[in-house]
Amino acid sequence: MNIIKFPDPVLTTETQYFDFENPPMDPNELSLTLIRKVNEHNGLGLSANQLGIPYKVFVIKGNPNIVCFNPKIVSHSDDETIMVEGCLSYPNLLIKIRRPVEIRTRFQVPSGVTTTKPFVGLTARVFQHELDHLNGIAFFNRANLYHKEQAFRKLKNDNRRAAQR
Repeated sequence: MNIIKFPDPVLTTETQYFDFENPPMDPNELSLTLIRKVNEHNGLGLSANQLGIPYKVFVIKGNPNIVCFNPKIVSHSDDETIMVEGCLSYPNLLIKIRRPVEIRTRFQVPSGVTTTKPFVGLTARVFQHELDHLNGIAFFNRANLYHKEQAFRKLKNDNRRAAQR
């Protein structure tokens, strides 16, 4: 299973609800696959659709890892910050993006139990980035036009230099 890269349309297609009453696949195996892949690629998070699996689930790398099924943000702070984000499906594309600093989330864990958790800082940012994946939103569409153009120009120049070597 390889990580799907841009411009594959699966990255901009909204994923399906994961039904624990009639699971389309084993949630524990799916969780382990996501954890293994995020570790292999040294990512901060990975959504199922980045592996071609069309369900609402992602992992946030941590100690412990956090696997979120059917996640949603129930509230967020008005306080926002800009950070540079990258993505395993968009290699070498780094863009400044503004996101809320704190979020309150609701999701199911691999056993199907629903939990509500607050996240702040980098964990909140990764949650928001991965949730965008599940909703078919490319992360660069969260950037303002200036930062988006700047990032794509840099990527194009870097790719051109790499091809000349």
